[in-house]
Amino acid sequence: MTSGWQAEKREVAQAARKAAELGLVAGTSGNVSLRLPADGEREVLAITALGARCGALSDADIVVVDHDAEPVEGDLAPSSETMLHVAIYRRRPDVGAVVHTHAVYSSVAAVTGMEVPPIVDEMVVNIGGAVRVSEYAFPGSPELAGNVCTALGDRNAAIIRNHGAVGVGRDLREALDACILTERMAKIFVLSSFMGQVATLSDEVVDAEAAIFQMRRRSTLE
Repeated sequence: MTSGWQAEKREVAQAARKAAELGLVAGTSGNVSLRLPADGEREVLAITALGARCGALSDADIVVVDHDAEPVEGDLAPSSETMLHVAIYRRRPDVGAVVHTHAVYSSVAAVTGMEVPPIVDEMVVNIGGAVRVSEYAFPGSPELAGNVCTALGDRNAAIIRNHGAVGVGRDLREALDACILTERMAKIFVLSSFMGQVATLSDEVVDAEAAIFQMRRRSTLE
């Protein structure tokens, strides 16, 4: 039987390969998912399989599961971070896709526990403000999912303490863009810190630009 989600699974595989091409993930690190239309009464998502190498993913490496991580389509086990993705979808109805990365500079922020402050205009307009760091919790645990959702709030990216980063968006392009921007902002922040001074945007500018971000977000919810 032909999959009813073949096009969506292809999108997830393409996004995962792009993340690997950009150096946001390596080997079997990281995972990507896409919210799917409800399957009857079940909320479902397409997500990369457990242990899959993002750089070599095919459509067959994407599985469809419900919000209890129970299989709907596909024989492979879903990513060990599936419940992180589910928690974000449950908390954020405006989010249609989630990308979890292990990029170098984002991971530096994760290890040091330093949030990336609002240092460049585009990060506020596109992410919503500072990229905050979640409290540490064991990978794959409900505690990690809850902590990341708290750090994410209503923004489009968060750092996962001692782990990596996550970007979200209305679709896979926006979620991947959030990860790309987070990594670039983390790099700018780290290098600027080496130079001894980091000039953040004023509160007035942050408030004005965050309002633009929220306006875009509300348009998704309406």
